Amino acid sequence: MASRNNNGSTGLLIKLSDATVTMLRHITSFFYLFFAVIKLIAAGFAKPSKIFKIKHITQQMFLMGIGSIPIVILTSLFLGMTLAMLAIYALADFGTEIWVAGLVGVGFTRELGPLITAIVVAGRVGASISAELGTMKVSEEIDALETMGINPVRYLILPRFIALLIMLPCLTVISDYVGIYGGYLISYFKLNITIHYYKDLTIDALKLKDVITGLIKSVSFAMIISLIGCYQGIIVSGGAEGVGEGTTKSVVNSLIFIIAADCFFTALFSYVIL
Repeated sequence: MASRNNNGSTGLLIKLSDATVTMLRHITSFFYLFFAVIKLIAAGFAKPSKIFKIKHITQQMFLMGIGSIPIVILTSLFLGMTLAMLAIYALADFGTEIWVAGLVGVGFTRELGPLITAIVVAGRVGASISAELGTMKVSEEIDALETMGINPVRYLILPRFIALLIMLPCLTVISDYVGIYGGYLISYFKLNITIHYYKDLTIDALKLKDVITGLIKSVSFAMIISLIGCYQGIIVSGGAEGVGEGTTKSVVNSLIFIIAADCFFTALFSYVIL
């Protein structure tokens, strides 16, 4: 019996050590990819035409940004309406329903706008990046690029990274505006607030730092989505099954790190900086 317990403990320790080694290897590889991208961006300031391929970047901006606008608008509109209904319900006991405009405005620009946009983009764009690069990996197209002397990071990853870094803050601004408008619709039908009065209330409640914090968050979320999506794509193995598994991991990991980063920045801006 003691021998069996020892064997079981040994097996568990071996599994834990293997899992730890695998996790450390992934962390190391991920940060290697991150620094490779940063190094290319830094080199691009000296030789922009050689590093930055404007055609590839604009193509990715269109696919990631323009293609995501409809779903961002829909989710933000309904979330803004829901937030306004909850705010009116909670503030009714205090007779301060008029504060709903400021609550929705600050809530969206500082928190919900960047977060819901990142979640939507992670599901749509992050999965697409992983699937596309994963398919190229299993079909050995990435190996072919290396054979031809083309840097896969510069050719495949850098355009996606820069495109999302530009487009996610833009989508966040759209989300903020639409979410605030959704709050206005509920305020108009339930409180009979005019759009001009609602706008004045929102502007009075908002501060420049609320908008800045939201945009800073969106930039960090863009880095998370693009890098995780690309990393999960280029480490795919095992054919079509591996591509599906990598896509799933990309979305799940992106959502986890987006929420963790949001928590970190919210604490940082609330208690330290802004």
